[in-house]
Amino acid sequence: MDRLLGHLSFPRFSGGFGSWSPDHGKVSITGKRKYPLELRERALRLYRQAEPRPVIAHLADQLGIHREALRNWIRQDQADHGEHDDLPTTAMLEENRRPARENAELRRANEILRAASAYFAQEFDPTRRRS
Repeated sequence: MDRLLGHLSFPRFSGGFGSWSPDHGKVSITGKRKYPLELRERALRLYRQAEPRPVIAHLADQLGIHREALRNWIRQDQADHGEHDDLPTTAMLEENRRPARENAELRRANEILRAASAYFAQEFDPTRRRS
């Protein structure tokens, strides 16, 4: 592995967010991504193009990313390319998330309507004393 990638130098990702803007790739609902999308794409490209396949731990250390993050990226990429049937593809995951997002939005709308209905029912209640 070292002889394969030894002549290449990889800048380490510091993990800080000061220089990254929110529009620098997608931002998840839970917050900012730990690694930029460009780093993910580069890591996957390096892994795919290397022959023989590099050891994930060595490549992750050279790129300055967590080993499990790289392993997950590789597995998801393999699922997206049809190399693994045990994981859903990214498109399938997004398709499954869409109804959940719609349901959450409808629940929020129903809560607002319930609150407004309760407010107006109280406002127009004939048994309510006026002050």
